[in-house]
Amino acid sequence: MWNDGKPYSAHDQMVRRDFLKATGAAIATSALPGAAHEALAANASPRILLKGGCVLSFDQALGDFDKADVLIEGKRIAAVGRNLAAANATVIDATGTIVLPGFIDTHHHLYQALLRNIQGNGLLADYFRDIANGPKSATPFFRPQDAYIGGLSGALRSLDSGVTTIADVSQVNNSPEHSDALIHGFQQSGARIVYAYTSGAGPDVKWPQDLERLLKRYFSSSDQLVTPAFSGSVNRDMLATGRKYGMRIWSHIVETLPNSFPKDFEQMGAEGVLRSDTVYIHFTGATPKQAKLVADTGGAVSAAVPIEMTMRHGMPVVQVCLDNGLTPSLSSDVETSMSADMFTMMRSCFLLQRAMVNERSIQGEKDLPKLLTARDVIAMATIQGARDCALDKKVGSLTPGKEADIVMLRADTIDSFPLNNAYGAIVTGMDTSNVDTVMVAGKIVKRHGRLVGVDLARLRKEATQARDYIAGKMNWPISVIDSSTPGR
Repeated sequence: MWNDGKPYSAHDQMVRRDFLKATGAAIATSALPGAAHEALAANASPRILLKGGCVLSFDQALGDFDKADVLIEGKRIAAVGRNLAAANATVIDATGTIVLPGFIDTHHHLYQALLRNIQGNGLLADYFRDIANGPKSATPFFRPQDAYIGGLSGALRSLDSGVTTIADVSQVNNSPEHSDALIHGFQQSGARIVYAYTSGAGPDVKWPQDLERLLKRYFSSSDQLVTPAFSGSVNRDMLATGRKYGMRIWSHIVETLPNSFPKDFEQMGAEGVLRSDTVYIHFTGATPKQAKLVADTGGAVSAAVPIEMTMRHGMPVVQVCLDNGLTPSLSSDVETSMSADMFTMMRSCFLLQRAMVNERSIQGEKDLPKLLTARDVIAMATIQGARDCALDKKVGSLTPGKEADIVMLRADTIDSFPLNNAYGAIVTGMDTSNVDTVMVAGKIVKRHGRLVGVDLARLRKEATQARDYIAGKMNWPISVIDSSTPGR
């Protein structure tokens, strides 16, 4: 795919076949007979009926169903209900599964998939020193082909875990060629990705001036899976740059980073600088007044609860947000220190909020906040994530007319049967092994627990080669021995 840092062929020829062979080879074990199996394998049928699953719609008008069907026509949901009739549809037996909207990760750095788990014991200071953007960190050593394979493998891992939409805060735009490579990988992955254009590292950075070229070349239509956004610090100039192009803005605010939280944050709110187009990542250290200001201005908060707890970002701001009329969405942040699957994110948020409120109860406090429910955190991972990505008119619920980003979770496995509480099973009992089928815009990207048409052996080989190159530049030992400690 890549030769000395350059693609073998032009953009139009870098098609999905490299990793995603649009055949149905990965679902050869399907029990569907004959022509129906072939139609599903090639994803050729304009109509697909998910039949007889437990359906969680996250649409208040529809509600939930112990047993119902979901009809998909093309890339959209056509109907949700019991005993739907669908002539000429490919039928997928959803018996024994929970059918719900695809999970939405509102803040990730996908290129770092090449460095998964390398800082299992690391803190935020270690991450900045070794991984992200510092002059002696790994990011400046990423070549375009490393950005490509990292972004692609990160996106595929998200799909495999049931995450259908990822807001990628892309901190490896080290050059225009790096940006091209990232976008190529995202397009080939089949995931829905918000590409939040962020400065990279090194002498060839052309940020943000390269943005106009990228918009013209890759983002001529809003009706595509990969869409543009902007990322920068929370200051007047950066916010104005994002707004110049009419893009949604992602901004990190971290209590433990010097100067990360603007001293004049509340003044910016009074001046109208803080608006509904901004997603504040982490937002640790926020006061109740600041959280209410974000709620009042229509802004959003992306809470990366597992990472914030393990890497010393400050206490996750979930309760402060909830107390002030602001529901956060959930995000994975970095795979260098924690799994990027939504089960980990949901469970961490669920446990932390309840532990904090429970402790206050034990200490005798009255008039406590409501405990989060399992449904609450799944809503954060689906419809709230869609709202925060400004995609809720397209995805986030199983609403007829929306695009069919759908996950089927097996509930007839040893960790889930007999199914007693669908929401509880997802948050407190399941993991990525329960992800049976994943659809993005009506296209099946995972079936029977396997990614469709993905050459994992080739992906693994190229990701490992890229990792070896970067580790070599950093003089890092690659070993099964746990050498990751705070302070490296």
